Amino acid sequence: MNKKRVLIVTQEMQPYTETGEISALVRELAPYVQDHNMEIRVLMPRFGTINERRHRLHEVVRLSGMNIIVDDDDYPLIIKVASLQEARMQVYFLDNDDFFRRKYAFRDGHNKVYEDNVDRMVFFCKGVLETVKKFGWAPDLVHCHGWMTSLIPLYLKTAYRTEPLFQHARVVYSVYESEDEALLADTFTVKASINNLSESDLQQYYGGSGATVHEGAFAYSDGLVLNSDTHSPGVMAALDKLGKPILQATPDLPMAAYLDFYQVLLEQ
Repeated sequence: MNKKRVLIVTQEMQPYTETGEISALVRELAPYVQDHNMEIRVLMPRFGTINERRHRLHEVVRLSGMNIIVDDDDYPLIIKVASLQEARMQVYFLDNDDFFRRKYAFRDGHNKVYEDNVDRMVFFCKGVLETVKKFGWAPDLVHCHGWMTSLIPLYLKTAYRTEPLFQHARVVYSVYESEDEALLADTFTVKASINNLSESDLQQYYGGSGATVHEGAFAYSDGLVLNSDTHSPGVMAALDKLGKPILQATPDLPMAAYLDFYQVLLEQ
């Protein structure tokens, strides 16, 4: 029996980043999934906070060399990889000097949100899907962690829906309460649109107070994971309308519960 393939896309992961809940959870989940008869790929941004020498990152020349268009500008995509020896797995990093060579991940030294976070998110999400196409590796399930991955459900269900590698993939989106980058700029619709997506395709990302990445990701995902029990009323109201499978991930939730949740979605 062929192993199921799980693509884990995350904005953070220990030991490469130490910024919070996402880092720790993905570090535990990824090797657990691999150790339980599933094939995985892990992709994340190569933030400037990541020490390439310490973690032995090196460029994957056969995957690098693509250009990703963001708001009509071309940006080169460099792919790097590191081996997580104790987990016997590899982690792939998406790099670009304009977006990721900074001393901080999402906010500057004065705790101000970077003005181009939308551009960075679009670059990362497009880059992930184009990289997987270069892998030639068809995932059965795509699990997205964090606001920076929130366009992937949209792209998979619209612009990439006819791509053979992704046609049968189920999409899971994990939302984390501490994410305060979820409100997007007014230019979001223009920047996020690819492959002739219409404004109606992006309408799901607009809540009562402007563009909100979580609501859009919810709408285009097949299943949702709530990594907190204190989400805002807006988030909970959006979830109530959808009627989709939801996993409530409490701090003591065993990793086996994620596999059970995956199985539910894969059998749909």
